[in-house]
Amino acid sequence: MMIILDKEQGIESGLEERIGLECPYCGVYAHMSPQSVPDAASLLRDKPKHVGLVYQCDACHAPVFLRFAVREYADNRVELLRNFVELERPKERFAFSYLPKHTEVMFREALSCYSNNSFNAFASMCRRAARSSFAALGEGGKLRAFEEVLAAQDIAGIDDETFAPIKAVLFGTGQQEDLPLLNRAQAGILLEILKDLFYQCFVRHGKLTRAIKVRQFFVSEEKNSLQSA
Repeated sequence: MMIILDKEQGIESGLEERIGLECPYCGVYAHMSPQSVPDAASLLRDKPKHVGLVYQCDACHAPVFLRFAVREYADNRVELLRNFVELERPKERFAFSYLPKHTEVMFREALSCYSNNSFNAFASMCRRAARSSFAALGEGGKLRAFEEVLAAQDIAGIDDETFAPIKAVLFGTGQQEDLPLLNRAQAGILLEILKDLFYQCFVRHGKLTRAIKVRQFFVSEEKNSLQSA
């Protein structure tokens, strides 16, 4: 169903159907209700290719700005495609405290690029973050990372053609200019693969080591308590 802005009647029923997405402010996946739309008469006069609409998050009531492409200008109405672009994306979360410091800096900047829809800048920062992590893992670190990435590809069932740009970004040896250009879908795959890689190589190790130390501490305290009794 098209989204329609009518010159006389305003918003038609198609726009009243709420959109569900993750709010960039509260991080909750919630319904978005239309809050503010442009004047149809102004659109019919200027005929822009894209139109911005403001929705309200049902969870936190924050305004969320979405951009729609115009399908058609008719005599008294504007038809918009239902596909939209989120101009403010939710910030990606990660257990950064378990990453090596240099890798953390690179990965934080990578996620900032992703949240701002700068997908090729994101790819560049992912390569730098990946190289930093290989160095932190020590001898054989790159091979270990490669095996983890291949395991993730197999688990996710991603075919080799789709996965080729991801491997090129993470393990390519050329210059930054040789990085493949990524679209939104490819950047999303790269994001999840790199998050999984860092989890397996650093976060899982850090959490397990910490948990075991805590267990050993309480066992030691219990022994000391029994000996002093």
